[in-house]
Amino acid sequence: MDEPRALIAVSAKSNRSKADKDVAEWLPPAEGYRCTYLTDWTVVKTRWGLTVDQVEADALHRLAAACPDEPLTLTLAR
Repeated sequence: MDEPRALIAVSAKSNRSKADKDVAEWLPPAEGYRCTYLTDWTVVKTRWGLTVDQVEADALHRLAAACPDEPLTLTLAR
């Protein structure tokens, strides 16, 4: 995988607390990292054409409103 945002090293405690939760259910405890996390989440989902349910989409829109506008750069997977 050549997408550096696809996998990020974290502590075991953080990994367990996130488990398989999406952005509607879990956010990084470090508030200053949340916009980066949302950007990375969006890029990975878009790159791989992964689905987003309505609850997740609503959470992404609500949470992203607090983030600065930045263009997302990605390469779609083939």
